[in-house]
Amino acid sequence: MSTEMTENVVRTIAETAIENEKYFGDLDSVVGDGDFGYSLARGFEKLLEGWADLDRGDPGTFLKRTGMVIASRIGGTSGPLWGTAFIRAGTAAGDADLTGDRVVAMLRAAIEGIKARGQSDVGDKTLLDALVPMTDRLAASLDRGLAPHEAIEAAATAAREAAEATVDMVAKRGRAAYTGERSRGSVDAGAMAVAVIAERISETWKPGGAP
Repeated sequence: MSTEMTENVVRTIAETAIENEKYFGDLDSVVGDGDFGYSLARGFEKLLEGWADLDRGDPGTFLKRTGMVIASRIGGTSGPLWGTAFIRAGTAAGDADLTGDRVVAMLRAAIEGIKARGQSDVGDKTLLDALVPMTDRLAASLDRGLAPHEAIEAAATAAREAAEATVDMVAKRGRAAYTGERSRGSVDAGAMAVAVIAERISETWKPGGAP
């Protein structure tokens, strides 16, 4: 995957976050403070506003610069978490074209960054509950020899299934954690955002629609 393809993926993430501002906010308002969709959209709008000025020397540099903008522009706890994810992914990417194995390594690095920054893990009812299963499915699909678009589609399916499964979890991190058992019965907004974004990326990578 070249820098241009990396740009297309990041732009897809940004546009999806902006388009789903109300949906993500509504999900967050059930047990949170409802600002997740707004914060995410405003941060990615700032990223797109300065799009032409981002360093495109190589995929890793581009992702790290993206992460720095996101960390500083997205409000609340989401900024540090999403920013850290992009920065860690960029560090793992380095300056080479990105193979499937390298992309998996980037996602693993992003996951570890989120865990460390948010002091959270799978089962805490956060975006990790979709991001980790998505990454695992992507890795397994690539290991089986699936074509990139097929592996990405499988990963998006895993993200959706995992995000929907958060409905049965009790939140242990973020504002939702203060609601205790009341957080059970609604999906996690961050996990669902990962699923929706993964599905949009999958659409762009289908034959005839790949970046």
